[in-house]
Formats: sequence, structure tokens, C-alpha cells
Amino acid sequence: MAKLSTFTKLIAAALVSQSVLAATPEQLGNELTPIGAPKAAQGDIPAWDGGLTTAPAGHKLGANLPNPFADEKPLFVITAETAEQYQEKLSEGQLAMFKRYPDSYRIPVYPTHRTAAYPQAVYDATKTNATNARLTEGGNGVENMVEGGVPFPFPENGLEAIWNHIVRYRGGSLVRTSVQVTPQSDGTYTPVRFRDEYTFRQNLEGLDPTKDKNVLFYFKQDILSPARLAGNVLLVHETLDQVEEPRRAWVYNAGQRRVRRAPQVSYDGPGTASDGMRTTDNFDMFNGAPDRYDWKLVGKQEMYIPYNSYNINSSEHSYDDVVKAGHVNQDLARYELHRVWKVEATLKEGKRHIYAKRTFYIDEDTWQIAAVDHFDGRGELWRVAEAHNMMFYDYVVPYFAFEALYDLNSGRYLVLGLTNEEENAYDFGVKRSHKQYTPSALRRSGRR
Repeated sequence: MAKLSTFTKLIAAALVSQSVLAATPEQLGNELTPIGAPKAAQGDIPAWDGGLTTAPAGHKLGANLPNPFADEKPLFVITAETAEQYQEKLSEGQLAMFKRYPDSYRIPVYPTHRTAAYPQAVYDATKTNATNARLTEGGNGVENMVEGGVPFPFPENGLEAIWNHIVRYRGGSLVRTSVQVTPQSDGTYTPVRFRDEYTFRQNLEGLDPTKDKNVLFYFKQDILSPARLAGNVLLVHETLDQVEEPRRAWVYNAGQRRVRRAPQVSYDGPGTASDGMRTTDNFDMFNGAPDRYDWKLVGKQEMYIPYNSYNINSSEHSYDDVVKAGHVNQDLARYELHRVWKVEATLKEGKRHIYAKRTFYIDEDTWQIAAVDHFDGRGELWRVAEAHNMMFYDYVVPYFAFEALYDLNSGRYLVLGLTNEEENAYDFGVKRSHKQYTPSALRRSGRR
């Protein structure tokens, strides 16, 4: 029976691949959503009807989002005892989590809502990109791309699919106040509070079209607490082709009151204040240069992924409510059945990275990575990542409520992006100029 199921999945993946290759730009917004997913209902996955784009009356822009599905109950809950019967719609990492935490890890499955939506400008740019965008030689960048749009709505290989995630629309600019935690195995933790901001190059005020043509966006991260880390700042100029021009990064050390270049902010360099629990390229599920891996587009499949995660992100729940021993409080989580692109990244011969293989599951309606399985040099599953997706309908931006990265060996994990206890945590569309993202500005903003 298992062999038949696997064969059926392979046939389905092949059919999906054929339909993608046959798709045309004219179908975007018609038979397909404006960014390339099937629009009609198929099986247990409903039709896409434009997504969720309206906030309730009285909602204050940027405030904690009300849950539009608060009255819904799970259709069923997958537990360690029942996981095997749902394995075709679970990742290897999710199955491993059931084995690692059989008494507490569960997946509550709710009705599927295809809430993803983007501004019309993103759809228009995607339609242009479908005809014009292409990978640069070697696949380390994208050229002829209208920024903001999906470059490859009909991906023909794994590199095109991962570039869709890397360059996806995220509101043009954002300032976010959030918390990162790295709990001990007993669930105790010390929150690290960040103020992140990024601005995509085309959204800079007074943009000089001749300057920084290879920069995708500018990123700054201030640590607000605890006191021992407060005042440290990271500045990044995120280059598009990082083989041609490596990422530019600087750190301001509050204790030394000095700005230094930070070449370690790349690939598997340690993530900021992460206690060794994540790499630099684990941030945003995957970021940076893809050149150390061979990328294979496996195909599409249906999968239970975190989606419409309003409840676990609610201000009604404290960080203590969310953060538990071993993993986040799965009773507060929401999973739905969605189609994902499966992409396998295998470390190239002669290249170095602590992850020898990674398997990515990319949501078809947002091109955001929903889950990642990370394998070590022995080929064993090591870390499992899940992104709890949420549609920021007040700004019309799909983004993450938070990202979780679980270490199966140590029993510890990291959560990045918690905002339950923050007030007005998100502000999309902020205005910034290039001079605010310079090393000299970083030095001037240093404090403590």
C-alpha cells in the first residue's frame, strides 16, 4: 500500500510539472492566480477568490490582527498515534517531531482558507516577469526582473523556485519589534528583543538609479534587550548576486563603541544572539546566496502546514503561553491543507556548510517557505523548521507570524519573530533614504 501511495504521488508530481510547463502568462489572473497557482478548487483545497484584504471596522493599522476564523474548530488533530495514516501529507521533519515528542507534539488541522493576496502592482510585475525574467549565468541572481513581482511564476527548476522566495514582495519596507527565544530543554528562556527594519532598494526615498544596482534591500537590526546585548546593531546591504558581490555587513558593538565589517554574516555563520541554534541563512527560512547547493525541483504536493496563524500570534496569549519545553504550544497552532512546491538542495562537492542537504516546502499561494528539513553531513535529519504564516490583511502583505527551528538532537529550539506582547509590532511601508543605511549612520545611532 505504501509503494502504491508513493507511486501515486510521483505521478501527481509529474502531472503538476507538465501543467506548469504548459502554463502561459495569459493564464495569470484567469485559470491561475496572478502569481501562478491553480485558481479553481481541487479536491479538499478550495478555490482562490482574491484572498483576504479587508480589516474589520475600527481596526488600527499595525495593531494586533483580529482572528477572522476565531469561531472555527479543528477538523481533526494529528498525534503521534495517528501520524502514520497522514504521512503522505506530512514532511519528514514533522514525522520526526512526533517521534521526538510523542506526548506533546500534535498538529491541529483546520479548514483551508486561501487568504494570500498582493497589491495589483505585484500582479502586474509578475506578468511581465513571466516573459522576461531569467537567471543570471550560474543561477546566482535574477536579471530583467521587475522588482516586487514573482520572477518565475512557472518555475522550471529548484533555483527558480527558491529565488521566488528570496525576492518575494514583503511590503516594500518594514519596521518590526519582536522577540527571539532559545529555550532550554525544560522550556525556560530569556527573551531577546529586536527592532528589525528593511527597505527594498526601489522603495528608498530619493532613489539614485545609478547607485547600488546589485542591492536587493537594506536591513538593520537593533537589539533592545537584555541589557548585556542592548545597543548592538547589525547593518546589511543585501546584494542580489552575492557571488559577484558578497553581502555587505557591519556590526556596531555597544561595549566597544566601534563599527566593524562582519563577513561572518553569511551562509552558516551564527545567527544573531541565537545561542548557536541557527545559521545566518536560516533567517527568513532561507536567505542569501544559493551557490553552495545543487537545487532540484521535485514537484508539488499537498501538505499540512502552519497557516492563518492568528490565534498563536494573538495578544491574548503571552510568550509563556506560546513557548513550551521542546516546541511551541501546538494547541494554539493552526495547520491547513495547502499545495507546496518541494525543492531539495544538496551541498555541492567541495563546498562547505553545516547542512549537507535541505528540503524546502514552498507555499504556492505566497512563494514563502512553509517548512524546511535540515540534514547533517551524515545524512541524518538534524533540524526542523516551520514558518507560521499569516496574512497581514490590513497592509495586504503575506508574511510570517514567527519562525521556529527545532534541533532534534539537543531537544532545544529557537523561535524568531514573536510579537504577542508587543504593541503595534509591525509597520509596513515606512519611508527611508539611502543615507540611513550607511556605516556612518550606524555609528551615529550607536548607544549605551
